Amino acid sequence: MDTLITNATIVTGEAAQPIIEDGAILVRDDRIAAVGDTATLLAAHPQAARHDGRGKAVLPGLINSHTHTVLTILRATVEDMEGNAVYGYMVPITLSMTAEERRAMVNLGALEAIRSGTTTLVESNRHVPDYAGYLVPTGLRLVFSELCTDALINQVRRGEYTYDKDRGKEYLDRATQLIEELHGAENGRVEVQVASHATDNCSPWMLEKLLTLAHKHGLRRNVHLAQSPLELQQVKRLCGGTPAEYLKQNDWLDDELIGAHWTWCTEADIDLLAEHGVHMAHCPANSSRRGPHRANVARIRDAGVNIVLGTDNMTEDMFQALKIGLIVHRGSYEGGGIEPQPEEMLATATRNGARALGREDDLGSIAVGKKADLTLLKLGPNLRPVINLVSAIVHYGHPGNVDGVMVNGEFLMRDGKVLAMEEDQVMADAESAARAVWTRLMDQSPDIAPPRGAVWLQR
Repeated sequence: MDTLITNATIVTGEAAQPIIEDGAILVRDDRIAAVGDTATLLAAHPQAARHDGRGKAVLPGLINSHTHTVLTILRATVEDMEGNAVYGYMVPITLSMTAEERRAMVNLGALEAIRSGTTTLVESNRHVPDYAGYLVPTGLRLVFSELCTDALINQVRRGEYTYDKDRGKEYLDRATQLIEELHGAENGRVEVQVASHATDNCSPWMLEKLLTLAHKHGLRRNVHLAQSPLELQQVKRLCGGTPAEYLKQNDWLDDELIGAHWTWCTEADIDLLAEHGVHMAHCPANSSRRGPHRANVARIRDAGVNIVLGTDNMTEDMFQALKIGLIVHRGSYEGGGIEPQPEEMLATATRNGARALGREDDLGSIAVGKKADLTLLKLGPNLRPVINLVSAIVHYGHPGNVDGVMVNGEFLMRDGKVLAMEEDQVMADAESAARAVWTRLMDQSPDIAPPRGAVWLQR
C-alpha cells in the first residue's frame, strides 16, 4: 500500500526546490513516488495510508559514512585518557571480545543510530562476520567492511611493527566471507566494501591483496588515513613518504576510496588526494575530544574534495557531528568565518555521503525515484521559530527531535517509538557485555590503564 506523509516541512536537499512548506511525500514500495504540496497529493492519492507530518520536518535519511558500532564499549573512557587511543585501547578491547559481546555492543550502536535519525551506517571493524548478520534485521541500510591488516596489531601499542602473511590471510578470509554472505543482501540494502585498517598496519603485500579483492568483486574501499604521528613514522619507514604517498605507490588512490580523518595530511597530500578524487570521511566530534580537530579542512574544501560525515567511535549522534563539524570547518580558516553554510554541512551527511557510496542516483535527497530513506524531526522548542530551518537543525538539532526513521519505505521508528528493536533488552545486554569485556581486558593486559570512574571495576 502507498503511504502519504502529509502537512510536513520538507527539506529536499535538491537545489531546484530546497524547502517545501505544507508538503507531502508519496512512498510506494521502497521509493519516493511523488513530492509536492499536501493538497495536491491528497487529491491525487486519496486511498493512500496517511502519516501526519504536522509540526514536523522531513529530511533525506542521514548517512553516517564512518563508524565502528562495536566501540560504543569505549564510551566515556578514552575521551579523557592520554596516549594512543587506537592501539592502546580500541584494538585490544575489540580483539578481546566474544562474538556475543560484539553483537550486544553493535545493537546498542544501531539503536542509538536510529534514535539519531540515521538511515545508513557505513560500519567497519574486526571480526565483522561475527555480528553483521545480527544488524540486518534492524532495517538500517548497511555498508560493512572488515578492517584488514597483516601487522600484529596488539604489539603496536608498544611501538613494535611486525607483518605476518598468515595473520593477513585470516583477515582476507573474513573479508571474503563477508562479501560472499552479505554483499547485495536484502535486495541491495546491505553492501560490503574492502578496507585497509590503516596505512601503517598494511604492508604493500596486504594492500595488493585487498586491491585485487576489491577489483574482483567490483567493490569500493576505505582506509584510516594519516590519523596519528605513530602512523606517519611507520609509513616513513615503509616507503620514505607520507600515508597518502604510500597509497599512491600501491595504486590505491581513486574515486572509489574513502579515507577517514586526514588529521596529519600535508598540503601536498591533500592536493594529491583531491587530484585522484578520494573522498574524506570526517568525524569532527570524535576527533575533537582533546581539542579542535587539526585537519586542514580549509585546504581540503578549497581543493574540491567530497567531504562526508561520520561519528567514528563511542557515539552514533550525527547531530553532534553536524554542529561540531560546522565549528571545526569554519575554524579551519584563518580568523574563522561563515563558510561552510549549514546547507553545505547538512550535505556532508546526505548528498555527499550518497556520492561517496556511488549512490547519488537513489540516495541523499528527497526526489521522485529515489529510495524512501527519510528522517522525520519534531519541530520542538529548540528548532523554533522556524526562520531558516536547515540552519536551526545544524546548529541546534539533537536526537530528541527525531520522531521517525524510514528505510526502503518501512518505518524503523514511528511517532517516537523504535519498532525494529526491543530497546530495554538492547541496553541491558550492552551493559552486561561491557562490564564483562572491561573486566577481562584488565585481567589480561596489566599494561593498560583502567578507565576513570568505573567504580565497579577492580583490578
